[in-house]
Amino acid sequence: MPARVAFVGSGPGDPGLLTVRARDLLAAADVVVLDGLMREDLVLQHTREDVQIVDAAHGENGQELTHAVRAKLVVKAAKSVVNGGIVVRLMDGDPATFNGLVEEVRACRKAGITFDVVPGVSAATAVATYAGVPLTSKGTSSVHVLNADQSGHDLTRYCTDDDTLVILGSPEAIGAALTGLLECGRPAESQVALVEQGTTVRQTSWTTTLADAEGTLGRLTGEISAAVVSPNVAMRDEFSWFETKPLFGWKVLVPRTQAQAGPMIDRLAGYGAVADVVPTISVEPPRTPQQMEKAIRGLVTGRYEWIGFTSTNAVRAVRERFEELGLDARAFAGLKVAAVGGVTADALRDWGINPDLVPSGEQSAAGLLEVWPEFDEVLDPINRVLLPRADIATETLVAGLRDMGWEVDDVTAYRTVRAAPPAQHVRDAIKGGDYDAVLFTSSSTVRNLVGIAGKPHAATVVACIGPATAKTAEEHGLSVDVLAPEASAISLVDALAGHGVGLAVAAAESGQPLQRPSDKRPASRRRAR
Repeated sequence: MPARVAFVGSGPGDPGLLTVRARDLLAAADVVVLDGLMREDLVLQHTREDVQIVDAAHGENGQELTHAVRAKLVVKAAKSVVNGGIVVRLMDGDPATFNGLVEEVRACRKAGITFDVVPGVSAATAVATYAGVPLTSKGTSSVHVLNADQSGHDLTRYCTDDDTLVILGSPEAIGAALTGLLECGRPAESQVALVEQGTTVRQTSWTTTLADAEGTLGRLTGEISAAVVSPNVAMRDEFSWFETKPLFGWKVLVPRTQAQAGPMIDRLAGYGAVADVVPTISVEPPRTPQQMEKAIRGLVTGRYEWIGFTSTNAVRAVRERFEELGLDARAFAGLKVAAVGGVTADALRDWGINPDLVPSGEQSAAGLLEVWPEFDEVLDPINRVLLPRADIATETLVAGLRDMGWEVDDVTAYRTVRAAPPAQHVRDAIKGGDYDAVLFTSSSTVRNLVGIAGKPHAATVVACIGPATAKTAEEHGLSVDVLAPEASAISLVDALAGHGVGLAVAAAESGQPLQRPSDKRPASRRRAR
């Protein structure tokens, strides 16, 4: 029995516009057939590790495939999956809009393959919205969508200036369509918005008129993906919401592991920034596992009153060791559990463990000590605490607990070693000022980044999670611009966004155009983004 095919819309570019149904089908897919490998990163966020990716946009020699050839690829993929699996045919935007859906559906039906169609957010509506142009208003009579890459259009149908016309296609075809509108009688003063890389954090929009559109297109170096011809273009200053985000277009360096950086990446994207993750440490098992194994045996047999987790890495290390030994969260029954902060507490909850103690103030070893109860011979039947930590952890927590009367087993659960240097172009970008900001979440990220990649450029905004991290940054010759009000990664991103708002306000008050930090480098040092 061949697989079922799901024709799924991936949206126009913003990964947040992927529908819930699309996400669920990707998670179940055996094969994903793409319009182009540029969406592969989006796919891999939601699929199984063993999923097969098929590029249906280009052949082996790089030539663009026809709709007929793409249809054959879909059928071939469906027949290659046995036992009623799922093939997701992921299409840009909406499957039923300018995507060749009809040809591929007919091929599936002819081959006896069942299929579903999952609509996606169309570029025809989303790009205009992200550019701050409402498709309709009180004075707009109708909305039209034109695929400029197809020939034979009767442009006289779109010459009324109270209509909105969204033109999609290649830059050359869009330019020809705009010229054709002018020639067939649409007023020369008609408002036009030209949008590049619409709905992504690299989106750029330009406002012009139909008379000046050809000249504007000629001056632009990027590839225009859509043009919106509408009287509503005049509303952009009022309705712009996406390109006015506090970090819009910023390129932010996040020196963390990919596993740790997820929430920061999402938060940065919400503020309009794109994040580049550069790991500065590698987390590895302890050189000798015997100490950890002994501690886990003691945990199971009731040796400890408390266990304290000071990082998500510690949670991950203990959980992995538990699973290797055939244990699960039930082994924590009767044990009091402490977490250094909200992120670590969430990692415990994901494991099914609700921590008993989490500091509400400073989320650090000192903050945990402030709320940790002293040992009481009457109330505490056992006086021993287990701390599974990194090999380079400080002694602050251990010393403080011992001062409070507790016996502490400080066990190495994992080792942190300096990561390998990033690629040369990344090191050049860091030192050359291509990044608008860098987010330091610990003193070790400062030391390790400088050690493996060099010191960030003076134009780069330096943001630190707390005073200790800021002090380390200053010791390495960096000027700290942003300090998080509380020691959490999310608070650090929010503080950077606040800094971005401050820059925008200062630019508006001075009457100067708003520049990203990387734009303030000498022109000779700038690189193309």
